[in-house]
Amino acid sequence: MADTNVKHIVRIVNTDVSGHKPIVQALRKIKGVSFMYANMVCALAGVTKSEKAGVLPEMQIQQLEKVLQHPDDAGIPTWMRNRRNDYEDGDDKHLVGPTLKFVQDNDVRRLKKIKSNRGMRHAWGLPLRGQRTKSNFRRGKSKKSLGVKRKK
Repeated sequence: MADTNVKHIVRIVNTDVSGHKPIVQALRKIKGVSFMYANMVCALAGVTKSEKAGVLPEMQIQQLEKVLQHPDDAGIPTWMRNRRNDYEDGDDKHLVGPTLKFVQDNDVRRLKKIKSNRGMRHAWGLPLRGQRTKSNFRRGKSKKSLGVKRKK
């Protein structure tokens, strides 16, 4: 019953995805691709969502990569992108794969360099968005304890 032409690993946008999963689930393993985005990419590329990633022809895989790497040409709306109004050039982008990780690291490094509040909280390992810290966020810190010190 197993097909001999199934590729076990398919390379899409510099990421290895499983060839045994449907293409919609396999695309979600790429950093920057969510459930909705994967559905839209499959629809725009003309790929059946339930088809296994390992049995797709090379032409359809290239079509998926083209849609993922060039969202402007594919007609993806701007509200669906993960990097609107980019800091460097003001464009609307959608970054996927290792590029997303690189750009996020650069953003955090820039925030630390200008010593903004978010940058300082990144540097200290504290939450950035107003969460309370008395009872949460205690993992990863040094061996400080909060309790009262007893007399000896």
